[in-house]
Amino acid sequence: MATRTETAQRSLGLRIQELRQVRGETQESFAPKIGMLPPNYARIEQGRMNVTIDTLVRIAAGLKVELAELFIASKAKRAKPGRPPKAR
Repeated sequence: MATRTETAQRSLGLRIQELRQVRGETQESFAPKIGMLPPNYARIEQGRMNVTIDTLVRIAAGLKVELAELFIASKAKRAKPGRPPKAR
């Protein structure tokens, strides 16, 4: 069972991913703009990194949104990890 922190990190990552994709950016093109390496940035979007306020401010600035915009629930639904169910 996921902790509240893990759930919050996944939700935040999904929202950041959504905002980045709306702007037509890839992780590889966006990460350097905010002073990050793409693999580290990818961990944020995957909800696997507990980010600092400094990093959140840089992400918001890079996306040209207010910091609070990062915490609005994403409209997208993340697929469940693992293999898709077999067709019957």
